[in-house]
Amino acid sequence: MNIKIPGIIFLISLNFLLPAISTAQTNYKLEGKSFFKIASVPINKEDTLAKEFASRGLKWPAKYVYIRSFKYDAQLEVWVKNTLKEKYKLFKTYKICMQSGTMGPKRFQGDYQVPEGFYYIDEFNPRSNYHLSLGLNYPNASDKILSDSLRPGNAIYIHGSCVSVGCIPVTDEEIEEIYTIASYAKANGEDFIPVHVFPIRFNSRKSVEYFKVAAKNNTALQKFAMPLKDAYEKFEETHQLPVVLIDPKGEYVIN
Repeated sequence: MNIKIPGIIFLISLNFLLPAISTAQTNYKLEGKSFFKIASVPINKEDTLAKEFASRGLKWPAKYVYIRSFKYDAQLEVWVKNTLKEKYKLFKTYKICMQSGTMGPKRFQGDYQVPEGFYYIDEFNPRSNYHLSLGLNYPNASDKILSDSLRPGNAIYIHGSCVSVGCIPVTDEEIEEIYTIASYAKANGEDFIPVHVFPIRFNSRKSVEYFKVAAKNNTALQKFAMPLKDAYEKFEETHQLPVVLIDPKGEYVIN
């Protein structure tokens, strides 16, 4: 969902107060895509998650979910809360099984790159070839401006099976947890579950040193990473999502 105002484009990165959807509903529609209520995880998965939430002082199920991923650090975090004003709390950090590509955004089909930037979940697929999968809205408004106009690539997912080229893979057991958590948030009205993909953890000395070397002679990569770093730091400070804008050149602007 992109909203244009003079000179700028809003990119979804806020939580929206939307009418709740019945958890008994099995199909959702958003921008022409179908969404399915989770159907193929073990029966005890929800009970296990409820107990894990309780052990962390969290309310199950979460109404708002925020996912962020770090390429170099090979980690994916799931943050949750239950009201708009509440601060996000970290539920769990998962290990990303396999990586492809290098630092930097995805710019064309076949570059093996994992996208970097600000996205949201636009597909729930319980019949995935990779156990379960959550699709990202790549290419987003920025990618459509800056990537190859004819072949920017597509089909970027968080999924199971622990194999991937250009996606974000975890184990089958882990995607069951992530998929279940996201499904409940979706069913409770969070149509745009934000997923932010960063090149590194900007508060990790090892990661920052790696990025300095990787981007040493690449001013475009350095420039692209600046608003991502800004968004990361703002969330670290407030545990609330920053407003992310896209200017007419396709560059991210953090409000």
